[in-house]
Amino acid sequence: MSQKALAAGLADLGISLPEESQEKLLAFRDLLLKWNKTYNLTALRDPAQAISHHLLDSLAILPHVGDGNLLDVGSGGGLPGIPLAIARPALSVSMVDTVQKKATFLQQAVIELALKNVSVHHARVEEMQGQYAQISSRAFAEIGLFISLTRHLLAPNGRWLAMKGVRPDDELKVLPPDITVEAIIPLTVPGLDAERHLIILKAGS
Repeated sequence: MSQKALAAGLADLGISLPEESQEKLLAFRDLLLKWNKTYNLTALRDPAQAISHHLLDSLAILPHVGDGNLLDVGSGGGLPGIPLAIARPALSVSMVDTVQKKATFLQQAVIELALKNVSVHHARVEEMQGQYAQISSRAFAEIGLFISLTRHLLAPNGRWLAMKGVRPDDELKVLPPDITVEAIIPLTVPGLDAERHLIILKAGS
């Protein structure tokens, strides 16, 4: 049933993935729910709900993810970083979380799923080094705080990908003047009866 639900959801999103990638996504779902019993990584306990609310919700932004290396901030249970890494094996994905047990889970998931394109950092994002073409977050912080904490990590001409529920107009009104909102994209996630938006932002010169 899980395979059918995932395949149908991917088709609705217009995403074509090989069977091996779909199996890996479901293996990640199972791992997340297994570790969740001890580590409290997600409020969800239902395997079917995890397909729509976690896997498909993460992959809804896939068409808007570019080719440059991606940093996923406040990754927690690995969302959206791990589903994106599974769907795009050529995409270099780094994930960071300040909570040790979450970073431990992420590291274990990378090993068990043999994700060669993923690195995990247990750190405060404001103390990290490096340059990333794309920085994503899902339910990490309000957009202004997300930008201020990660600005030093954004490569020239890079983009922030902020995943939000309801369109965050209040957060966008108070952004610094040199931050440009490149796009506000409403997302429809199969099996998820809730508003979802992707906000793409750039820093001015």
